[in-house]
Amino acid sequence: MAKRNVNKWYRHGSWWRRLWFNRKYKDVLFRHLFREKQDLLALYNALNGSTYENPEELEVVTMEDVIFMKMKNDLSFIIGSHLNLYEHQSTWNPNMPLRGLLYFAQQFEGLVSARGDNIYGGGRIELPTPEYIVFYNGSGMHTDSRTLYLSDSYSAGHGSGCLECICKVININRGYNRELMEKCHRLWEYSELSAEVEGNIEKGMRREEAVHTAIDDCIERGILTDILLAERGVVMHMLLTHYDEKKHLKNTFEEGRKEGIEEGIEKGIEKGIEKGMRAGLEKGREDKLKELVQKKLSKGKTVSEIAEELEEEVSVIEQIISCRTTHCQD
Repeated sequence: MAKRNVNKWYRHGSWWRRLWFNRKYKDVLFRHLFREKQDLLALYNALNGSTYENPEELEVVTMEDVIFMKMKNDLSFIIGSHLNLYEHQSTWNPNMPLRGLLYFAQQFEGLVSARGDNIYGGGRIELPTPEYIVFYNGSGMHTDSRTLYLSDSYSAGHGSGCLECICKVININRGYNRELMEKCHRLWEYSELSAEVEGNIEKGMRREEAVHTAIDDCIERGILTDILLAERGVVMHMLLTHYDEKKHLKNTFEEGRKEGIEEGIEKGIEKGIEKGMRAGLEKGREDKLKELVQKKLSKGKTVSEIAEELEEEVSVIEQIISCRTTHCQD
């Protein structure tokens, strides 16, 4: 028997509204919108200029609950001879190619194991061609697309090493990739809803009010009406969780930066004190050594005898005596 949705209340202005959502629901809105094969196939065709018509030709192979915080939000599927990883990002991360590499490695390992292929055998194992696309709707990107390379993270720089992973980042903010948006209406609708929420937040609305108003405006404009009318509470929850996470990431970064500065100052002070103490001890040792050398010289000891008794190099004793006779400065 399927688990019932549980409800939660959130405040909107001076009144409260009930928010319905599934306790186990982990997906962000982007993945939720493309959960149906026909929508995912339409997105694939729009990106690749292909004309696939049968959604059953698309095999979803999305991995759940892998080790990365964001990776649970991906869409992974095989069509034709290509293994596609689609991911949504709203915060910039230069390590996307590394995440892609680790993800594909797990996918290939699972595929080889499921087929019982022998990687030590004499025949070449056929693998689907990996394609990694990130749909980005955060700030700071002012071009339609950008390509990231794993080799940019190598110490030897771009193009070095024997291993590469290429990640194509597609800007889905309002006003970018117009041709793609025209080909995939669902993607355009998502872009518009996101833009409305961001715009409302910039106007000073609280997150709950910004999301609520954006949904009302999109319904009025005929945007995502099939989802927003039927699953308004679910969408509300996903969007609020999404913006709470963005705020959390920003706060975490600021806290980390402040802690780093404070820790750096503290370590700098400790290092300075430690250095001063070492210098003081060394100075005291030198003064004591000079005093002992003077006493032994007054007793008629030779340089070799003094060095042996004080367990020092002859050259050190000679330098002390030389400085004493020439009045060297410390």
